[in-house]
Amino acid sequence: MISSTSSARAAERAPEVFFLPQGQGQRLCIYRASAGPACLGAVVHVHAFGEEMNKSRRMCALQARALAEAGYAVLQIDLAGCGDSSGDSADATWDDWAADVQAACLWLRAEVGKVGNTRELPLWLWGVRAGCLVALAAAKRLSPPWNLLFWQAPASGQVLLQQFLRLKAAGNMVDGQAKVVLDGLRQALSAGQNIEVAGYGVSAALANGLAAATMAPPSPAGRVEWIELSTRAEAALSPVVTQMIETWRAAGWQAQGRVVSGPAFWQTTEIEDAPALLPVTVAALSDGPRAQAATSP
Repeated sequence: MISSTSSARAAERAPEVFFLPQGQGQRLCIYRASAGPACLGAVVHVHAFGEEMNKSRRMCALQARALAEAGYAVLQIDLAGCGDSSGDSADATWDDWAADVQAACLWLRAEVGKVGNTRELPLWLWGVRAGCLVALAAAKRLSPPWNLLFWQAPASGQVLLQQFLRLKAAGNMVDGQAKVVLDGLRQALSAGQNIEVAGYGVSAALANGLAAATMAPPSPAGRVEWIELSTRAEAALSPVVTQMIETWRAAGWQAQGRVVSGPAFWQTTEIEDAPALLPVTVAALSDGPRAQAATSP
């Protein structure tokens, strides 16, 4: 039999699901209050793009729960035209997504301030794949301080867009029309037209915003945690990420990189877990500079 005390604790940990008014619509949000007597920080999750968002849903939910149990308040938000939020993906723009994350951060800052926090808690923007770039765009709209947590950050938005467009061309590889399809998609975007790839409608404003996004370090400098996954037994950070970390450090950021053993769950055929990622991510937020010697490139 479950005791009344156990039931009360379970209820306290249950996530709060609500719609956040934003723009002309509303955004689905899932909020997990921090467990324990004191909140260690606030975390806003920025999901991946397209099918990568769906493939990574489970891992992100598991991580949000782990962070809440470790003492962090966590807010997950479906961006405009994604998931259960209002709007159509073909109408969303890059600015819409940055504004959505900004609104989520403002809501979370206000929420954690209601529970008697007398000091300003760290705000973390946690991005996954394209979400890393959206988090960067949103951070520039926020008053500091804020920190950044990247899961499998791309080299640039242009790289991600090309990978996405190739999904459309993949079905034309056999008849040799892949290049024609890709050229047609690029021309449509250049003309300001919407496109459809793998069942996802994408506006030119969103695609062009993604293409223009880079992983350049913003100002003011703070903390950034870079986490990559690898299926190799003895893996190291990729050369691209190593170079980006050095660039951020040169700009004054406390930048650290970590490699975790696990599958590329955002692109696997079946939904897969990377359980080792969960404690490493919690440690990345909690350990700070103390873990640098063991995890930096």
